[in-house]
Amino acid sequence: MDSWHLLLEIVILLTACLVLGGIASRLGQSALIGYLLAGMLLGGPGSLQVISARANITTIAELGVALLLFSLGLEFSWQRIRNLGRFIPGSGTLQIVSTGVLAIVVAVAFGLSVSEAVAIGAMISLSSTAAVLRILSDRAELDSLHGRTSLGILLVQDIAVIPLVLLMTMLGSGSSPTGLLAELGQTLLAALALIIGLYLIVDVITVRALRSLALERHRELTMLLAIVLGLGAAWGAHAAGLSPALGAFLAGMFLGSSPFATQVRADISPLRIVLLTLFFGAVGMVADISWIIRNPLAVIGLALALIVGKTLVTTAVLLLFKRPLSVAVATGITLAQVGEFAFVLGTIGTSSGLLGAQLYMLLISAAIVTLFLTPFLVSVAPKIARRLQSLRGPQARVPVEDDSTSAHATDVIIVGFGPAGRAVARLLAESVCRVTVIDLNHESLREVELMGFSGHLGDATQTEVLEHAGAGSAGIVAVTIPTRSSALLVLQKVRAMNPHAFLAVRSRFQNHMQDFELAGADTVINEEAEVGEQLAQAIRARLASAADTGDSSVPSAGECAVP
Repeated sequence: MDSWHLLLEIVILLTACLVLGGIASRLGQSALIGYLLAGMLLGGPGSLQVISARANITTIAELGVALLLFSLGLEFSWQRIRNLGRFIPGSGTLQIVSTGVLAIVVAVAFGLSVSEAVAIGAMISLSSTAAVLRILSDRAELDSLHGRTSLGILLVQDIAVIPLVLLMTMLGSGSSPTGLLAELGQTLLAALALIIGLYLIVDVITVRALRSLALERHRELTMLLAIVLGLGAAWGAHAAGLSPALGAFLAGMFLGSSPFATQVRADISPLRIVLLTLFFGAVGMVADISWIIRNPLAVIGLALALIVGKTLVTTAVLLLFKRPLSVAVATGITLAQVGEFAFVLGTIGTSSGLLGAQLYMLLISAAIVTLFLTPFLVSVAPKIARRLQSLRGPQARVPVEDDSTSAHATDVIIVGFGPAGRAVARLLAESVCRVTVIDLNHESLREVELMGFSGHLGDATQTEVLEHAGAGSAGIVAVTIPTRSSALLVLQKVRAMNPHAFLAVRSRFQNHMQDFELAGADTVINEEAEVGEQLAQAIRARLASAADTGDSSVPSAGECAVP
């Protein structure tokens, strides 16, 4: 196909995603629904057939999945995994295994082979990280008990994508048990080689090279770093016979332990959003509208069975871990959909012949229906949970571990760690406040860590950096950067995401104070007035000293009265 025609079709698909995503958002739904509809209407079988380059667009869109996994890897530094604690990994793993086993039993009972049943179990065991987190964030429920529990389980599911991809690949090869063991050994050796290679490239070479550069003067380097590492690692894993998703995830994970992770995550966000939008549009193109119309009972029946089954399994698992009924039910309903990685796993299954075309179409159609219902399910989950809890009666409160978000809990955020930021930090050094510092100088962040505070290397004018640092829940934000335009942008973004935070900002000039107040600052410290006051105090002290000592080089008290 002509490359310019391909570009035109990409623009058409993105335009449709923009329009339908905007309409969905205006109707109070997730923009994800609009993206799926755009693909179904423009390029799916039985659609308007405006998009003909489905295979090419899908290939490009898969890069979005690689960058998504790269971003997830950035979240999973080794320290973050250790901080998950015991409840989240245990409940998340049991939820995946229980859902998969239940699906296998049901599928075998309906006459499917064990390999097909295992493939189905792998596909439906995961929920949608992209959809759930977006909707919880829009509803300001990420910090709720069921929101934090959902986030923790989703993180475990994201880790589980990698072994599930390897499982699907091995099942699709059709090898004997001995052959499977041999393939597993080869895969593990290739994975070990990939891990060692990425460790050397990321930790030993790339991170050390970046430490020698001033990030604030070479901002484009983080974007280039993300593209080279994320997509390069995906290609390397593919070349080694492994899942490209595994390579991208591992590269992000190694980089996640470096001070550059926050800024890299923010810099690749726009590109990741574009590619993921293409991905969900491409997912919509998989659905055959005419097939769904011909088989509505099967599609809707399977979708409802998946929602009910996943809700019951997740609720039971959380109750087993002694979570309150309201939290367990709300989390179960929130995670009841089939996630976006089902399409990735399904593609592996169909390309290897593991899943037949009709079975794949049924699974994908039902998964899309569950994604369509996700915004509604997330919105009603707390109400249903409270209703069930009230019918059951009062229950002793069980504290829910905040395993997934404790690393981001903060009371005070200091933006900028120059002299002004250091002064604020020294004031808080002896307090019990949880302090987070955002700065672009990695040398400054070493001092932050020595003071016992949390540091993020990043540009605070970017929403992703502020969100990752916890600005949405911070009680106090002190903006100490000297640049007026940057400080204004930080103030506006923090105030938008956290209306109740106390915002304090420095102003170099008095005529800028009103701008900061209009941007949402509660307190503006005027440097000109402060400097003037300091100078006045110094002169006052010198005049008083000269009057006491009779120093003739200083004007007399009569010439320069000292109040």
